[in-house]
Amino acid sequence: MMKKLFVVVGVTLLLAACQEKEEVIKPVAMELNAEAAGFYCQMTVLDHEGPKAQIHLAGSPFPLWFSQVRDAVAFTRLPEESKDYVAIYVNDMDNAESWEQPGNNNWVDADAAFFVIESTQNGGMGAPEAIPFGTQAGAEKFSSENGGQVVKLAEIPDEYVLKPVEFELSDASSN
Repeated sequence: MMKKLFVVVGVTLLLAACQEKEEVIKPVAMELNAEAAGFYCQMTVLDHEGPKAQIHLAGSPFPLWFSQVRDAVAFTRLPEESKDYVAIYVNDMDNAESWEQPGNNNWVDADAAFFVIESTQNGGMGAPEAIPFGTQAGAEKFSSENGGQVVKLAEIPDEYVLKPVEFELSDASSN
């Protein structure tokens, strides 16, 4: 009886090892265009300054767009959001024309990017931003000019991207 059990277990393990694993092909970054709407705000992404992000979900031909990189990082940390993302791309601010024009096709894989957090520069939606660079030197230069610290994606604290942001009403809006 024990011999039959070992044979069954052995055959099961052998079959499991022989099954081909489905390899997920990482999609390439898409060019940002006027039709891209922010995932959370549903506003046109191009209407906002600062770096943007796109997240590709498994099985979807179109990315989720984010008006701020901070929002894309928050998406990956929120328990209620999908965890089946296969690629995250962010504007490479090393190759941005300017803060106002961060670029439509200068993407860097978020895992490879260097981020400046806690700087004096807010993102396009007015919240603190996680500003991405393709090189550590670019991030360090920005940090030396604008404050903040340089970190990798996994080192961005959850609190930095998930804490509520308080906005002050301008004098014109309180009339």
